[in-house]
Amino acid sequence: MRVVVTGGAGFIGSHVTDAFLARGDDLAVIDDLSAGHLGRLDDRVSLHKVSVTDADSLNEVIGAIKPELICHLAAQIDVRASVGHPAADAQANVIGTINVLEAARGVDARVLLCSTGGALYGRDAPIPSLEDVLPLPESPYGIAKHCAEQYVGLYNRLHQASHTVLRLANVYGPRQDPSGESGVVPIFCSQILGGIRPTIFGDGRQTRDLVYVGDAVAAFIAAADQHMPGTWNIGTGVEVSVIELANVIGDVTGNPVEPLFAPARPGELQRSALAVERARRDLGWQAKTGLADGIRAVCQWIEAGTPDRAPA
Repeated sequence: MRVVVTGGAGFIGSHVTDAFLARGDDLAVIDDLSAGHLGRLDDRVSLHKVSVTDADSLNEVIGAIKPELICHLAAQIDVRASVGHPAADAQANVIGTINVLEAARGVDARVLLCSTGGALYGRDAPIPSLEDVLPLPESPYGIAKHCAEQYVGLYNRLHQASHTVLRLANVYGPRQDPSGESGVVPIFCSQILGGIRPTIFGDGRQTRDLVYVGDAVAAFIAAADQHMPGTWNIGTGVEVSVIELANVIGDVTGNPVEPLFAPARPGELQRSALAVERARRDLGWQAKTGLADGIRAVCQWIEAGTPDRAPA
């Protein structure tokens, strides 16, 4: 199968690219490298340095490759950046998605949209949150992702397409930047391994659904093979508090954790976990990696010097 991965040099995108490549698919990556790393890509993968916001260039590349499937992971993913610059966030996450859908329509390709679960459902959603819950995002990022999903649904109705949406929980794993502003797992792992006390904002009881990147990638493969339009949550269904996460990292590393506490961040979601029964039923997918095992893989990657080509 000919597959294009937008954002394929990113954290999750590079793992998705590797997975399709490993099973023999014909792979190309579209990435403007504004956040992606060239070193994450296998030498066999062709890279097209194009932004999904550039419709003309995107159409030219997609028209030349004629993929059967486009995994769309190119996005602006920083929630705080979306608050400060909502128009730029919408340009990347809404207009970029429309451009991908239009390019796909020109070559009759399916699109598999990488969306979000944690930023979508909102503070009043039941836990774990079902796909049928009305999204009430708390950030421009969540709003933009919800809007992108609506365009996917529209193209399925308007153009009889078979596009798919995967709402990912909080994905973590090797290749996620431990010096970044987001990605609590690698940040905490790096700090604890280095003997630095991690900072917890608020009381530490806020929860997240933490899914290992290898499991998230398996969901992309499953959705690609099912050819089913629709929306599926991809997570563990388990709430993990920030305090609990820090303690697990301490156990894995053998370093006792004494966190520092700082004031809660305004608007931070207090609880998040995704209901995953639908993905198990329809896609035959479920998360298999336990939290301690996933954290161990992240710690080993950090101790190895955070290589770009670390396995999932």
